[in-house]
Amino acid sequence: MARFYADEQFPFPVVELLRTFGHDVLTVQEAGNADQRISDEEVLAFAISQKRSILTINRDDFIRLHRRNSNHSGIIVCTNNRKWEQFAARIDEAVTAEETLQGKLIRVVRPAK
Repeated sequence: MARFYADEQFPFPVVELLRTFGHDVLTVQEAGNADQRISDEEVLAFAISQKRSILTINRDDFIRLHRRNSNHSGIIVCTNNRKWEQFAARIDEAVTAEETLQGKLIRVVRPAK
């Protein structure tokens, strides 16, 4: 299963559901990095140092970071979805379909209504 680092805005109910799927998810809050105005670059650097893929709904900034440097453990950019179970399942499906997340940008979008 995947090792994730969920950024500060990522919904905690989805983190909990991903853990039930067997994923190892560390949140910014659990790492002691919340409420410190840490830049996205620093969030990514921490994830890299921990060999974790980023989970984020901050799509534009992390897509930009991936384009500048794809030497990371994976970035999963998501469209926010209040249907938590569906959201977690879509992330799980997207990452388990990949052999490795290393250097990849994976987009998980909310399904059309």
